[in-house]
Amino acid sequence: MPEPTPPSSTARLRLSIVLPTYNERGNIEPLLAQLLPLQQHVDLEILVVDDDSADGTAELVRRLAHDEPAIRLIRRVGRAGLASAIKEGLLDASGDVALVMDSDGQHEPGAVLRALQALQQGDLDLVIGSRFHPEAEIHGLSGRRETGSTWANAAARRSLPRSFGHLSDYMSGFFALRLEAALPLIRAVDVNGFKFLYELLAVSRGRLRAADIPLSFQPRSYGASKLDLAVFWDFLISILHSLSLRLLPRRAISFGLVGASGVLVQLAMTQLLLGLTGRPLAGNQELALVGALTAASSNYLINNALTFRFARLRGLALLQGLLKFLLVSSLPLAANVGVAQVLVRLSYADSLSAQLAGILVVFVWNYAASSRFVWNTP
Repeated sequence: MPEPTPPSSTARLRLSIVLPTYNERGNIEPLLAQLLPLQQHVDLEILVVDDDSADGTAELVRRLAHDEPAIRLIRRVGRAGLASAIKEGLLDASGDVALVMDSDGQHEPGAVLRALQALQQGDLDLVIGSRFHPEAEIHGLSGRRETGSTWANAAARRSLPRSFGHLSDYMSGFFALRLEAALPLIRAVDVNGFKFLYELLAVSRGRLRAADIPLSFQPRSYGASKLDLAVFWDFLISILHSLSLRLLPRRAISFGLVGASGVLVQLAMTQLLLGLTGRPLAGNQELALVGALTAASSNYLINNALTFRFARLRGLALLQGLLKFLLVSSLPLAANVGVAQVLVRLSYADSLSAQLAGILVVFVWNYAASSRFVWNTP
């Protein structure tokens, strides 16, 4: 794409570029080399927010910063996550305008000036670099990821305020914003969210004046994508969080979805045992108990991998956590089985409805108690 002539209004603009990094040693140096010439047009600050990379990314950036005062390193130890890194970088930025971009080389540095130009000329609060703009070029996205991103954007559009309906890439990691207008919103962003940009748009409730520009999305030069199952799970939670008008805590939504999967596990296990033994549920509490224990164990493992992955238990602690989880679940587990038995005996419900009623009883206790005593979170 041809480079625009920087508008005169950006001549001495103070620009902060936020680069979140985790194991990007092979990509960060060439990216910085491409960004530093922007000092011809703006007063430049580059904040590299590193999540204590194991490959020497932070050490490399520190050496580069010795010779280039525009580079600042923020090394985070004991805290991690893309959204929280972006939030920390934006809150530390000293510029009039802040721009966030990926550090893996897939975002073209040349788009920075185009974003600044659009921000200034359009009198906007936010400009998004879009992979799905009609004029965009995608070179670094597999067909599978492109399809997934298209579906994710469609879902995001339906969950966000209508004033953002003209945007084309709510999942983008490239965006520029005026800090004066955006700082109160940045502080409110939930850093456990799927994408920082999506969360920012959601908490703004349509108040940001936003537009997008086309990106030429490049292949990653070094390293591997950070995309995994947890990212897709976070997206689902983000959508449901927005649809609930952000009234329900994200973690409670995740815990509830995992609990819903436990419902299926319990019902399937109980029905399997009933079929194998040929015995009725009434009077055979051990069958329902096995189903409930199986569901509880399944819930624990999934919650450990997804809902509480920031405090994930491993090794011996994983087994100890399971015992704690079963312990804190034991009282409502008894209620689960007891309610089902009482309802069946009194003929108020069939066995399926009775099990569902018992499951409903345990949710609130399990969420509160396991958060505090198993994963040690508020």
